[in-house]
Amino acid sequence: MLETEKTSPDHANLDQLEALELVTVLLEDQMKAAQAVLKAREPLASAVELAFQRLERGGRLLYVGAGTSGRLALLDAAELPPTFSWPSSRAVALLAGGRDAMWAAKEGAEDDSEAGIRDLLEQNPTPDDVLIGIAASGSTPYAVAAVGYARALGLLTVGISNNPNSPLEAAAEIGILLDTGPEVISGSTRLKAGTAQKIALNTFSSAIMVRLGKVYGNRMVDLRASNEKLRIRALNLTLSLTRASEAQATAALEQAGFRVPVAVLMLEQNLSVEEAVLRLEAAGGRLRVALETGTRG
Repeated sequence: MLETEKTSPDHANLDQLEALELVTVLLEDQMKAAQAVLKAREPLASAVELAFQRLERGGRLLYVGAGTSGRLALLDAAELPPTFSWPSSRAVALLAGGRDAMWAAKEGAEDDSEAGIRDLLEQNPTPDDVLIGIAASGSTPYAVAAVGYARALGLLTVGISNNPNSPLEAAAEIGILLDTGPEVISGSTRLKAGTAQKIALNTFSSAIMVRLGKVYGNRMVDLRASNEKLRIRALNLTLSLTRASEAQATAALEQAGFRVPVAVLMLEQNLSVEEAVLRLEAAGGRLRVALETGTRG
């Protein structure tokens, strides 16, 4: 039996607990998720470095999964554009059963290995792309088939699972085991197995974005300021990185379309919008490199 499907011997009386004790038990078990990801940091770091190299060449992040795993994959892909101005066309999640499965379970869709391959091929994958397969069991046919086929096509493939020696781990170039063990509610991998997957995906994609220069220091300078909250955040970032007044920073951001790196270059190096954009592009989108280049110049 899979580890994630085994019955935990510690909580046989779960249904008899009062609310506070029940919540405490669930939370304490969830804390094991972070430890499971921490133990997997070495293969996770290898995946980050290899993925960074491909994405720097113009590749895409492709995710594949079913059920909870697929929904977490879709969530990670959806959060990259507003957080790091990453193009949505370069973060694509393939969910067994299609996008409608995000809101309603599509029973049986995860068993369709042919659909996994078909959905992958519809994306016209190239060797510069990175495919991340996620499955708590590590044996979901939809995900395993897509990962195996992608690897044969030359993509970098990463398999994230919660059971050791899984087919997904074998199919992927880099296997990442999040060994969370039995769940408090037996078999409900939306609990700590899902939490561990979320932590791993957050870490993986965020680390890649840092390596790609989307972060300056520890500031998310390449955010997409699409609402009032994010415009205020963009203003605060610009103020913290320049010697400008609030009025000057606001004016620069408005001219720059609220692109923080462009506004910072305008203010710190007395550049026009066009000049700042060109300098940033010459630096590969990395604000630190653009500022240092301008200082040397």
